[in-house]
Amino acid sequence: MTENLKHADLTGLIIKAFYQVYNVLGYGFLEKVYENSMLIELRKLGLNCSNQLPIKVYYDEQQVGDYYADITVEESVIVELKAIEILAPIHETILVNYLKATEIEVGLLLNFGPKPEFKRKVLTKEYLQRIAKENDTNP
Repeated sequence: MTENLKHADLTGLIIKAFYQVYNVLGYGFLEKVYENSMLIELRKLGLNCSNQLPIKVYYDEQQVGDYYADITVEESVIVELKAIEILAPIHETILVNYLKATEIEVGLLLNFGPKPEFKRKVLTKEYLQRIAKENDTNP
């Protein structure tokens, strides 16, 4: 089943790191603590990762905003971290918007809440092209 998921092996390793950090630290720290811990754990797994990657947002070919992705892994997955009671739809929307603003197609939303939870989002170029074509034909 996972062979059909884009970057399945990589996201599997990221989720493994997430549970390792959660099992050691548990719930209740600030997001930055989890971010730093995830970087350590991901690098221990041999993954190339960076934090606070700037994401520029454009409208009509003009830059209109800056966002920062918590962690990017292998330049293939954006990892958005939360340390809150429960994830809300807006958190998923933010992750999808990060994907829209970059060339990266896969994102993980990881919540270090009272119960660990994660969401996987994929936004392929093919999907975006299809939506753009539909918008062009349905003004």
